[in-house]
Amino acid sequence: MTKADLVEEVVRVSNVSKKHAEIIVNTVFSSIIEALQQDDKIELRGFGSFRVRRRRSRQGRNPKTGDRVEVPEKRIPYFKPGKELKDLINGLSEQIAGALAPGPHPVADDGPGEGPSES
Repeated sequence: MTKADLVEEVVRVSNVSKKHAEIIVNTVFSSIIEALQQDDKIELRGFGSFRVRRRRSRQGRNPKTGDRVEVPEKRIPYFKPGKELKDLINGLSEQIAGALAPGPHPVADDGPGEGPSES
């Protein structure tokens, strides 16, 4: 899904103009970026959290020449999916995989004494 697809989805669901939907999507993205620039954590319950991780400076190598190069410290955005998002993604995948798996499928067990009686 692209940003344009997301804008179209907002238009479809909320019945606002495309211009307003674009403003909404851009506002959400810019708010996330601003918060990360200030080292704030963004937590969207049920979806996940965004935060900034720091990578220390280190010695690297230029692959062309083999010379040592100082790689400066970096701040990297990181997304950690929430439990509900993981469950939704994996639950659907497991249901589809279970239905398509070869071999015998589980059959309901009536338990002891539930079958036909021998009289």
